[in-house]
Amino acid sequence: MDSAGLPTPSLPSLDGHLPPCHPLSPRAAFEEISALTRPLVRYDADALWRRETARLPWALRRLRRQAREFAERELMPHALAIDAAGHDADAATLDAILRKAGAAGLMTDMLPWPLGSMSWSRVHHPFAWAVSIKTEELARACGGLMLYLSAHQLGLAPILLSGDLGALRRFVVPAFRDIRAGRPHVFAFAITEPAAGSDVEDGAGARVYKPTVVARRADGGWRLSGRKCFISGGDIARSIVVFAALEHEGMASWTAFLVRSDMPGYAVARTELKMGMRASGAAELHFQDVYVPDDHVIGGLRKGWALNRATLNLSRIPVASMAVGFAQRAVEIATDFACRYRLGGKPLIHHQEIQLMLADMLAETAAIRALVWNKGRSFTPVQAEASICKFHCTDVAVRVCERAMDLLGNHGMLHHRGVEKLFRDARLTQIFEGTNQINRLAVIEDMQEELIQSMTRSTRP
Repeated sequence: MDSAGLPTPSLPSLDGHLPPCHPLSPRAAFEEISALTRPLVRYDADALWRRETARLPWALRRLRRQAREFAERELMPHALAIDAAGHDADAATLDAILRKAGAAGLMTDMLPWPLGSMSWSRVHHPFAWAVSIKTEELARACGGLMLYLSAHQLGLAPILLSGDLGALRRFVVPAFRDIRAGRPHVFAFAITEPAAGSDVEDGAGARVYKPTVVARRADGGWRLSGRKCFISGGDIARSIVVFAALEHEGMASWTAFLVRSDMPGYAVARTELKMGMRASGAAELHFQDVYVPDDHVIGGLRKGWALNRATLNLSRIPVASMAVGFAQRAVEIATDFACRYRLGGKPLIHHQEIQLMLADMLAETAAIRALVWNKGRSFTPVQAEASICKFHCTDVAVRVCERAMDLLGNHGMLHHRGVEKLFRDARLTQIFEGTNQINRLAVIEDMQEELIQSMTRSTRP
């Protein structure tokens, strides 16, 4: 009997806590509540992931389970070795992962069957939400391999958003056919130039920027010249959507061109040895008078800036979900370490300071996932909402990874523990798809009318 006169269960418990079966534990106590109201308070000892999954619509539950199974089976076993290898990563392993992802439908699920592999049950759910659910699971397994697969979706986005059915028929459908046949056909999205990173993601900067990738009119098409850099997947892409200004015009003339990797004058100059997501190449692409036919213009002349901004609005929510995946894995590694590592003769998890750290990490991860799912539920991504999601989730994920490293102490610096890799991968999400500073400014850009009205009201006599 304990001090309250209640029987003491023999099941183990953490220091400072009662076992779940103790009469004073909430789960046991709730069993005594009226059967009429018990459904409002009773809950099972189920893992958070399973509870969250159960709340999703059926099609997205299925997607989440499939993505986790694939990621744990095909990505996680190779994550640390490929990250450590950098440029020397085994090309055969990477190619096999690409082929298996294609066979699993993960490279073609941007369109419904029979054009792509998306089930018709998913058509009723927002694209950004479904992509975010899948991306989180892939990122949890390996940030680099996730980007190796996911950059392909970014390359496809401008074509899909253009509404150009001809381009869809000419470029996307044949590529998907190749992928299903075991011949990987990767797309890439090329906007960044050596002299401009954020300028191509912010209107105020773009207004004064002089683009260096220029399209010059030629007989029946265009000649592209210039350089793009930091292009995710550019080293393996067979089709690259390249944004170029028309000759003697500025960024307002930006046009999207579909460039094939076998076109004369196109070359991959190099790939960067990056801090994070090292399995995915960040390539510098050179265009030396590359001839692009008129029917390779995506969405029409001078429509590139709109397609660029629309693509970023769509992609920033999935980038936020990458960060959620990193945070989730950091929590799992920290929890496992706390349960296994002993201090003072007992596992770390018995120390309440450790429990408080884990609770904070769990709460922050759950909160950013909820934000991603909330914003992803809209069929029309709004810039302010997508940018809030992107910068907040990525900032929080870095903080969660830092806390995991703190909890592991010296072990947190060891590559085989996995946390330092998570930190490096998460740090990259604060930079691409617009730096987090640019994303904060994008929120204010969307609020201009409201802010100007408030300012005007405040200056009235």
